[in-house]
Amino acid sequence: MKLDDMLQALEDVAQKKGVRLTYEAFAGELGAGGLCKVKGEWRLIVDKRATPSERVAMVAGALSGFPLDDLFLAPEVRDLLDKVKKQRAAMRRAS
Repeated sequence: MKLDDMLQALEDVAQKKGVRLTYEAFAGELGAGGLCKVKGEWRLIVDKRATPSERVAMVAGALSGFPLDDLFLAPEVRDLLDKVKKQRAAMRRAS
């Protein structure tokens, strides 16, 4: 799956899970942003200067923490999210 297609698929997952995804300009460090909850609503803010691969990584990282069994996902998207989830779990165990 091409990077742009993967990003679009992840953006669709975010929408289906009720995560408001925005791309915004940040002053300072490139790649800033993240997942937060504002007034009960999940928001994912990504630096608009981020490369497509950085965007995919940030969105996948945020979505990997959500239950996704209720959604149909393309195999490539599910594989990526599972891989990210396992990496995050391994990092937590190591620290």
